[in-house]
Amino acid sequence: MHELILLRHAEAVPMETTGDDPQRPLSVRGEREAQAAGLWLAAHGLRPDRVLCSPSRRTDETTRLALAAIDNAPVPQQADEIYDASPGELLALLDQHADAGTVLLVGHNPGMERLVALLVEGRSDEFRGMPPGALAVLHLDGALEPGNARLDAFWSP
Repeated sequence: MHELILLRHAEAVPMETTGDDPQRPLSVRGEREAQAAGLWLAAHGLRPDRVLCSPSRRTDETTRLALAAIDNAPVPQQADEIYDASPGELLALLDQHADAGTVLLVGHNPGMERLVALLVEGRSDEFRGMPPGALAVLHLDGALEPGNARLDAFWSP
């Protein structure tokens, strides 16, 4: 893997609306955020070879709406371990997909923002935040290890 694109799910309806966190759908604003993320990826010529998505409804909807803007996008693979994952758990999952050139990982905070910090800065306790629908594009300089990535782009709706 030489490129990793991290997409935090777009804005979801409040928890009290459904009472079941994994089943929270996107809000109307979140739907627009997810579509905008896909348009940003397409406008910048970023096309993943592999897409890994948390099993939650809001990540599934974010993934579907974002990929709609990308020609010949791969079929997303659901990965249960993304939901509520630590940076270490996300790294372990990504290690299993090292054969792909560009991976898009769609997940949740705080794992996503901590993963960016870990890969770029070498530690996960210093993170700047990743709002709903935000994208981080990382270039990997060799192995998938802490401090071994460069943040090439950051976008948020």
